[in-house]
Amino acid sequence: MNAIYPVVLSGGSGTRLWPLSRAMYPKQFIRFSDDQAASFLAATLTRLSGEEGVAAPIIVCNNDHRFLVAEEAARSGLTPRAIVLEPVARNTAPAVAVAALMLARADPTGILAVMPSDHVINDRPGFAAAVQRAAKVAATGRLVLFGIQPKGPHTGYGYIRRGAALAGFTEAYAVDAFTEKPDPKTAEDYVAAGTYYWNSGIFVLGARAFLDELARLAPAILEAATQALTGATEDLGFLRLDAQAFARSPGISIDYAVMERTSTAAVLPIDIGWSDVGSWSSLWELAPHDAHGNAVTGDALLEDTTNSYVHSERALVSTIGVKDLVIVSTPDALLVADRSRVQDVSNIVARLKREDRKEHAQHIRSYRPWGYFETLSVGERFQVKLLHVKPGAKLSLQMHHHRSEHWVVVHGTAKVVIGGEEKLVGENESVYIVATQWHRLENPGKTELELIEVQIGSYLGEDDIVRADDVYNRTPEETK
Repeated sequence: MNAIYPVVLSGGSGTRLWPLSRAMYPKQFIRFSDDQAASFLAATLTRLSGEEGVAAPIIVCNNDHRFLVAEEAARSGLTPRAIVLEPVARNTAPAVAVAALMLARADPTGILAVMPSDHVINDRPGFAAAVQRAAKVAATGRLVLFGIQPKGPHTGYGYIRRGAALAGFTEAYAVDAFTEKPDPKTAEDYVAAGTYYWNSGIFVLGARAFLDELARLAPAILEAATQALTGATEDLGFLRLDAQAFARSPGISIDYAVMERTSTAAVLPIDIGWSDVGSWSSLWELAPHDAHGNAVTGDALLEDTTNSYVHSERALVSTIGVKDLVIVSTPDALLVADRSRVQDVSNIVARLKREDRKEHAQHIRSYRPWGYFETLSVGERFQVKLLHVKPGAKLSLQMHHHRSEHWVVVHGTAKVVIGGEEKLVGENESVYIVATQWHRLENPGKTELELIEVQIGSYLGEDDIVRADDVYNRTPEETK
């Protein structure tokens, strides 16, 4: 039996789930409700674990998310085969090409199970069984994708039309055609025909077969991926692709580059409780509802409200006399949208980028490899933050040109270096760091360290950090 290698693609930004999903902390890392047991990424990583013939996963992710990915893998109890860092975003075809090259060298008969990191699949045993069936089809040289049995005339998905049944395989078909997201009438016709499926974006591919088709249909992608992998370097357990080589690849999806052009595509219809969670309306559909069709996470009081989704991160949200709304409240942004228009949330994100606002990229809580900090208050010449440092973690040895800092420990014990002097600082104790003094903060204990940082100065941006030493090998350009 051919070995199956999960390939988890974690490079997306999840703009349609703004303001909860941000560029630096996208939806695959988020738990959208209190009863969500794991992040979407963690659920994806463990979806095939323990199954017969399934190897450890390869994760392909954005360089900016590398420590978040490593932490989710550790929480899941998994040791990935590799965490591959994309230096720039180039869509899914180059990412899959790199994974296929890695596996073709190690196991030429290996089968890739390519999965986005941010989907929901409720029937895990059914999914695992489908992957095993698809792997047998892929072993014959077919490039297999999963087609989802439509639950209705959805206009937000691409569709696949099945062709002739494949001899020797149950419920597997040649692909007759791919179609783009249809209008409502066309979508109704597709569902009525019974031969169309939603395109799930999940693929099961022989590594060698995929590379052969890539060489024929998109050689520039294969060449760039090969050079990027040849020039890759190891960095703290991550595989860092050569940036210049990878940037030369066209930015294109695996669908457009290969699947819609090959004659070897096959579709395996499945019904496994799948959702790509591509919008707030998708979350409303998945969530439990009250008697009036409302889904609520967080603190909310609803009066005469129907068929709405309310998510509050902190403040009480109250509604009166509304229906079919999505309301998402975070500490620094509020979204109110008609539930039928939530696909347009990405337009808001695009405006935030054009206007050079930070809300598209960062939350008030900003995650770092050592923990996170949360901005509590900002004034003209001051800023107050809560720093949360994980046990055993340390910040870089650094200094600032334009600000001084006061640190007050509120929980745990801090090891502090200021100007070459080292000291322990306990709860309700404080230290003062003058601008241009070299300093470092470390949590030497086995419990969490929390402290309040008060910054005072003429410039308080995160880019006023000069590092002399950093255990996480961050570049000077990385203010994260």
